[in-house]
Amino acid sequence: MTVESASEADAATPDSPRQIDGQTELDEFVAANDVVLADFYADWCGPCKMLEPVVETLAAETGAAVAKVDVDANQQLAGAYGVRGVPTLVLFADGEQVEEIVGVQGEDQLRALIGRYTE
Repeated sequence: MTVESASEADAATPDSPRQIDGQTELDEFVAANDVVLADFYADWCGPCKMLEPVVETLAAETGAAVAKVDVDANQQLAGAYGVRGVPTLVLFADGEQVEEIVGVQGEDQLRALIGRYTE
């Protein structure tokens, strides 16, 4: 995973997932991008590891920015979004939460979901 500078992030939708730490950082990331797919995950979660290459591909190949939120390090943030199981994906469009998906989803399903908000 590459880390990009703030100027790169401001220039276009990031093409790699961005690690988020806290509500303020998530709010700023959502405000800076039209469509954001937030991946609430845990390092110990097998299904989360299965989903990781999918969200990396979606970050690189779709118009959505991808945020990664470690639920163990961000328990309050996970609680604020009602995350009860991992992985949980929350989709934001124009600053508003529009979708929530719990569990591993196929790349095609997630691409279609993102496509509804990026086209």
